[in-house]
Amino acid sequence: MAVAFHFATRTRFLIVICCVLASGAHASAQTAPQRADRIVVIKSERVLELIYQGRVVKSYPIALGRHPLGPKRRLGDGRTPEGVYIVDGRSSKTTYHRELHISYPSDNDRMRAAAAHVAPGGGIFIHGMPPRFGHTDPVRFFRDWTDGCIAVGNIAIEEIWNAVADGTEIEIRP
Repeated sequence: MAVAFHFATRTRFLIVICCVLASGAHASAQTAPQRADRIVVIKSERVLELIYQGRVVKSYPIALGRHPLGPKRRLGDGRTPEGVYIVDGRSSKTTYHRELHISYPSDNDRMRAAAAHVAPGGGIFIHGMPPRFGHTDPVRFFRDWTDGCIAVGNIAIEEIWNAVADGTEIEIRP
């Protein structure tokens, strides 16, 4: 009798776990954005927002360059740019889980760097995490670790990748 009770209890427990997991996957699928016409990054809040027709449809926690305060001024400063750019390319052949290229440096960034006699830098992306982190998203990043890019979780980069087209505007705010 005790064995049958134990078996029934474990079976109910597994059913409950399966239902919770299934409902979580269903909720996650429902909250994934279908599309976005703009991206806004708010560096001080460590958040990336997908915008569609003026409304935030999804937001994600981010990590920034290892020196997050202030705009990028030169190659190697470890800062994330500030300003308005566009997503001008994408790649899945990267050391991270997908990446969207940001059009930094702009003409203004180049002129400012030239006036300071420094190289403006480049190679700024929205990207996922290294593959060893798997198919996951952190609830929050606890430190800024990129060379100036905007890092999101690996599930997040897939959603962002699918939600925005090349040519989408990205505004990076302080």
